[in-house]
Amino acid sequence: MTPAARLAAAASVLDSIAQGRQPAEAVMKAWGTANRYAGSKDRRAIADRVYKVLRARGRLSWIMGGREDGRALVIGSLHALDGLSVEEIEALHAGDGYGPRPLSKQERSRITGGQGELPGWVAAGLPEFVVEDFKATFGERWTDEAHALMAPRAPIDLRVNDAKATLDEVEAELKAAGLEVSRTPWSTLGLRVPSEPPPNIQALDGFKAGKFEIQDEGSQVVCWLAGAQPGTTVVDYCAGGGGKTLGLAQSMSGPGSQNGGKLIAADVVNKRLENIRPRLKRAGVEADLVLIGQNGGGLEAVNGQADLVFVDAPCSGSGTWRRRPEDAWRLTAEEVDKVHALQVRILGQAGKLVKPGGRLVYVTCSMLARENEASADAFEAANPDFRPVSVADVLSAPQLTDAARARFAELASGARLRLSPASADTDGFFAAVYERAA
Repeated sequence: MTPAARLAAAASVLDSIAQGRQPAEAVMKAWGTANRYAGSKDRRAIADRVYKVLRARGRLSWIMGGREDGRALVIGSLHALDGLSVEEIEALHAGDGYGPRPLSKQERSRITGGQGELPGWVAAGLPEFVVEDFKATFGERWTDEAHALMAPRAPIDLRVNDAKATLDEVEAELKAAGLEVSRTPWSTLGLRVPSEPPPNIQALDGFKAGKFEIQDEGSQVVCWLAGAQPGTTVVDYCAGGGGKTLGLAQSMSGPGSQNGGKLIAADVVNKRLENIRPRLKRAGVEADLVLIGQNGGGLEAVNGQADLVFVDAPCSGSGTWRRRPEDAWRLTAEEVDKVHALQVRILGQAGKLVKPGGRLVYVTCSMLARENEASADAFEAANPDFRPVSVADVLSAPQLTDAARARFAELASGARLRLSPASADTDGFFAAVYERAA
């Protein structure tokens, strides 16, 4: 493909992403399947352009007069991100072959007229409606948090399953496969590999054997903070894909069995539960999979019996925007309000399962206070029998490094902890820990 044809393809992919809810990665894969003439270098160049545009979409749309179509965003990126001159951009828009059509007068005017002073949200690279939330939460650091959140692709973190392998063994296997490997700073079971070029982790023998799983270090950390113990009853209330289910199982057992404990993975979508089964089998973990209703039905037998209920609640996923920048531009304030109401309802349902003296842990992968502190506040107001537990009191898990204990004590605010790309080099996570009165 010519450079011009790659630009036209990137614009088409961007339009497809904007028209649906699929991840950009899935849209790119579908495009590659439908256009097999494109070689690996072509697909890589197109993907690079697509992600570059998605991360700077607010600024590029501003430059192009509010236009959000793929063509306009690509043109804006050539000017603002690549620094090409108007003449160079026009040469790539000659209308030849499979390349894009020539620039219109309006398009030429937008890239020659100068940007002017950018509004704060444009300069930060965030959707406009979340800026006030960031300012209130992070104060003077809000732009640092925003830039880190929308930075280029994050590394890939792995969690070693110490029931099947040691950290040293997995590290050696990854290096033998030609990967650059480092140890994560907070999780004693974490390894990190670069995301560029994209490694095929799932093709490795160690992955197939259940020796390690792909899991962001922040996600590992919140599992360790939960404090699941051997011989206890643990409920993963919103199990989703099961990554944290496996982390909780690891805390319950360490190497070997679960020592008589009971692990329950629950979700409102049966397909998600079924997708957990092969992960559990690969990891050598036993868990009961329970389909629950929208009003919490299905777990009545556990009411007041669980030692730990872990609620990885539905959220905007804003903490993962560095991995999925397209989601930033799909989110609306109305959706955040709906998710907040759902979170409060779920917490109320989950709290019924906790036995006196038991623990409830609330987690999101969100950066927004509306989904984090506001939901925690609402739960506390409605459930005075749950007392907040200081994060400083739950940092003793052996899976946390000494550096983690020191850093998280600094980042915590009482019973609440925020992790972010800027503060911890993890995805954005929020955790709040509670204990039910005996």
